[in-house]
Amino acid sequence: MAMTNLLSRTFSRFRRDERGTVLVEMAIVAPLMLFLSAGVFEFGNLIHEKLLMEAGLSDGARFAARCNSQLYTDAGLAAIDCADIATNIAVFGNAAGTPPARITGWQKSDVTVTIADPTDCKNAVDPGTGTVLYLSTTAQVCIVTASGTINYSGVGLLSLLNIGPITLTSTHQERLIRF
Repeated sequence: MAMTNLLSRTFSRFRRDERGTVLVEMAIVAPLMLFLSAGVFEFGNLIHEKLLMEAGLSDGARFAARCNSQLYTDAGLAAIDCADIATNIAVFGNAAGTPPARITGWQKSDVTVTIADPTDCKNAVDPGTGTVLYLSTTAQVCIVTASGTINYSGVGLLSLLNIGPITLTSTHQERLIRF
């Protein structure tokens, strides 16, 4: 009987005592908050790399759309490789291809710049919908396409969850506008 009274008083005192409740709540909530914060950071980093890749491809395609190596040849200068320079601009942000790359681990081999041959241009109007493509005023339009991929390995949370590298892929097209 004495033992049950002792246990009853101890449990009663334990129920009324609120010291330590914040510690218990924190022990429950802290791991969840850390996990959510790490996920937000990982997702933000992934989106940042995707935006850097898209900006690089846009810059490279824009340069290639306006580059005209024939002007150099006609002026008696050495011909330039517009696609190679556009690839440098996409990956490194400069025409010379001087490191560092826009994204760590991104290489020229991960980017393809295709400049359409003027004899291989596309119809400027979508035959299915009648929509004018590329804001063209002509019946035919030549396209420059810059495409790239990179394996996003993450900053740790994805590997902790045993999720392998995610392949980020993007493409940008511009009308060929040679001066």
